[in-house]
Amino acid sequence: MADESTLHPSHKRSCMCRPLNIPRTKPTNEVYSIMKDFNVTDDDLKKYMKLLMADLHKGLAKATHAKSIVKCYPTYIQDLPSGQEVGRYLALDLGGTNFRVIMVDLQKNHFEMTSRTFVIPNEKMLGSGKDLFDHVAACLHLFIMEQKLNDECLPLGFTYSFPLIQKAIDRGIIERWTKGFKCDDIIGEDVVKVLQEALVRKGINKNVIVKAVINDTAGTLIACAWKSPYCKVGLIVGTGTNACYVEKQQNAEMFDGANHGSGLVLINCEWGAFGDDGCLNYLRKPEDIDIDKASINPGKQLHEKMISGMYMGELVRLLILKCVKGGAIFGGKSSSELNQKDKFLTKYVSDIESEKLGTYDKSKAILESLGLKNITETDFQNVRYICECVSRRAAFMCSAGLATLIKKTEEKRVTVGIDGSVYRYHPHFHNLMMEKMKQLVTPGVVFDLMLSEDGSGRGAALTAASAS
Repeated sequence: MADESTLHPSHKRSCMCRPLNIPRTKPTNEVYSIMKDFNVTDDDLKKYMKLLMADLHKGLAKATHAKSIVKCYPTYIQDLPSGQEVGRYLALDLGGTNFRVIMVDLQKNHFEMTSRTFVIPNEKMLGSGKDLFDHVAACLHLFIMEQKLNDECLPLGFTYSFPLIQKAIDRGIIERWTKGFKCDDIIGEDVVKVLQEALVRKGINKNVIVKAVINDTAGTLIACAWKSPYCKVGLIVGTGTNACYVEKQQNAEMFDGANHGSGLVLINCEWGAFGDDGCLNYLRKPEDIDIDKASINPGKQLHEKMISGMYMGELVRLLILKCVKGGAIFGGKSSSELNQKDKFLTKYVSDIESEKLGTYDKSKAILESLGLKNITETDFQNVRYICECVSRRAAFMCSAGLATLIKKTEEKRVTVGIDGSVYRYHPHFHNLMMEKMKQLVTPGVVFDLMLSEDGSGRGAALTAASAS
């Protein structure tokens, strides 16, 4: 997908609108027959909602938390922003192959941001934790020098978008790695301590004090709550997927912090692992199983592997090959490029579905780049239909998950803060979610979806402001 710092044309979209015209391609009977099992039904989604709600209760309760798949970790964030926070703060956003360093200047009802994106080399993703965080510290130091912040001491909010067992607002234990990372030597360590030690080695610990650690989902919720007092749920659907929501402290039995008066606490669901116990097997298809087997964490993050951008393109590729094998597309002939893992990028799904029905310029360029020749108009239609099946399933599963979390909040009006490249850049993902959520959200509850304008960076800075 494209750079997630790019803004969507609309930051907030309301559910109070007419039915949306979502294009749908008509495939050949052969491709329709092959793909029909990939479509999820409303009954499938209602079963999904019951299973997720049960897992949320398991994750919240002390007696069942240890065995729960959906962990529901308390974040120790009890107060959402008011819009009146002021000051200058740093944010570090680590959660994928790129990470951002951000300076946020908060003013009342206004903010200014300066950021720089850095690449994480593959050897750092798969090497030692010390090497990874030394690289992060070096990039942070470079940003400080560029912004002439050498003489300042700034609080930092750390967005860490991997499974974390939060122990305090500034302490979180690394549970496991996802999204292609595998720095297993620091699993079980406090990620704030690991980062602070890297800052000491780099000599910038006097410039930067880590005040808070959150995940990107919480950061997204907090950033949107700065604008909307109704924001009670956060969602990421990008390289990976996760969700969070505001829960009553009395229900969050794993929360052992002091009550600051709100009686609420933000819960990090870690819903990427939903289904790791087999409960989603009724939805998983042979291609999902193949995706999982070929991943670096087989048997883990099964929900994420059905939804997120890291796997969406590969799912489409495997389904295209299934149709090729059945003689239903490309005259039954593949190409060496199409036969290679991960060659069909998730970006291609958005590009193909963004074309006006009946036009195929982008589709033609993509398929020819994959070594396919003599492509017919029917082939273009079939490929687009396969893309639609994959993206619709992802959007509908996200919709069912959000409807469940909205119900769990027991609020009558809820804004959902959302970020992530799939939601931002897929041309129909938002509309698909809106249409399905209208069917699934409890009648009488008003909801809207708000795109986070600046990722989770401002949310991390706002959390550091609160912690300071």
